[in-house]
Amino acid sequence: MAMSCRYAARSCARQLRATPSAQTMCVAVSSRRWNSTEAAATNPKINTIVDQISQLTLLETADLVSTLKTKLNIPDLPVGGFAAAPAAAPVEEAEEAAPAAQEKHLFTVKLQGFETASKAKVIKEVKSLLGLSLVDSKKFVESAPKMMKENVTKEDAEKMIATMKELGATVVME
Repeated sequence: MAMSCRYAARSCARQLRATPSAQTMCVAVSSRRWNSTEAAATNPKINTIVDQISQLTLLETADLVSTLKTKLNIPDLPVGGFAAAPAAAPVEEAEEAAPAAQEKHLFTVKLQGFETASKAKVIKEVKSLLGLSLVDSKKFVESAPKMMKENVTKEDAEKMIATMKELGATVVME
């Protein structure tokens, strides 16, 4: 029994022309249709939260987002929209913190800088290593120093460092 907006408007216009009491019926139909989308959020607790959030400034909203991320343990995603670290990263951090004397097996590779003459080559290599788009990899390289990968094995980290140094980039393993 759903009718299109155009059909409802035409029928209301016809009824308005026919009788003056039909105006109240058209208003009732349109208000019912308008209220049907509003009826989806009937929880008063959610309505108050939405009202409070809608009154925040941009800076307050950014603070709210960062606070929710830390409280709910939501990781920040890199620009490419993919997770650089595996899902079990918090467990590994806890394991690494407990035995400090134990030898480190996973490393972080960080891009410190690059030679301006080899900027294009470095961007292409970052694109292939991280799986970013060309624009994202250009932004990534230009914002150096920046972390490239986390939780990388020593062998993989050394390979990445060697290839990046050949291209003229300064990369460190932490």
